[in-house]
Amino acid sequence: MRAIKIIEPGPLATVQDQGRFGFRDSGVPVCGAMDRQALRLANLLAGNGAHAACIEITLGGFAAQFLCDARFALTGAKTLAQCGGSPLPFWEVHFARKGEIIQTGPPVSGIRTYLAVQGGIDVPELMGSRSTFLRGNLGGFEGRSLRREDLLFVGEPGKTGPSFPVFKLPPELVPIYSANARLRVLPGPQIERLTPEGLQTLFSSEYVVSNRSDRMGAMLCGPAVELSRGGDIISEGAFPGAVQIPGNGQPVLLGSDCQTTGGYVKCAAVIEVDLPVAAQLGPGNTVGFVEVSLDEARSAYLKNEYLLARLYENSAKAGGAT
Repeated sequence: MRAIKIIEPGPLATVQDQGRFGFRDSGVPVCGAMDRQALRLANLLAGNGAHAACIEITLGGFAAQFLCDARFALTGAKTLAQCGGSPLPFWEVHFARKGEIIQTGPPVSGIRTYLAVQGGIDVPELMGSRSTFLRGNLGGFEGRSLRREDLLFVGEPGKTGPSFPVFKLPPELVPIYSANARLRVLPGPQIERLTPEGLQTLFSSEYVVSNRSDRMGAMLCGPAVELSRGGDIISEGAFPGAVQIPGNGQPVLLGSDCQTTGGYVKCAAVIEVDLPVAAQLGPGNTVGFVEVSLDEARSAYLKNEYLLARLYENSAKAGGAT
């Protein structure tokens, strides 16, 4: 049986992939991994295609038993992890024997860890994705977070992509998480709704992540951002990485499970390559915003995608040669 059994899910563990696209007009969020870079790299290391499903582990405390021999990888928030009693380095390829147990402790940097198993977590696809939408009770494993004794089947190697894993990652691809993050942003569609003083506040202040944050968004506490005429707008499309300013002036950083439309001022948007850093912010962490140009954002994105594409290409070539 190619499967793993959940012994302890920790505070929150869900099945996630890169997300569910093309259904926002029906009110279905993208969802998927909060830290998409960590998920993609975990799949690369495990020998999966980019869209294979993994387990997103929030705040550690996770344990599961392999019911088959399996190649796997851990990425994202680093924890004191072990399998079969041996320590597990992150961002590397590992191999588990049938019956061995993998455990992760509390994170030492970031809050979300990704476990990829060769073959991918084999749950049914819904709207083209295996990701879990918790608020909608759909996708993933029965539309919910994982529980003790859950049995997750694992696909056959090569089913979701190259069966030959990557063994070494370029350091430029591995996100650097920080409890005091500085996120690069582009101006949002309603940036003109901020007063000059509000704009100065946004880009000179440090905000603390509230414990009311979740996969839908991080609520930030700090100096209020002044608006010229309130925070309400006619509802329009919302998106992960958007920085909203409601009437109280306290920024909200939207996450993967964010609403499809919203009626608050969107003053900024976190650039794609910094979304993994934003995804790993936990309660009590601090964050500031730094405005960059579209050219800078595009250049960083294209460099990251080029390095990832080269890795997948090399993995596919190696797999074809075996």
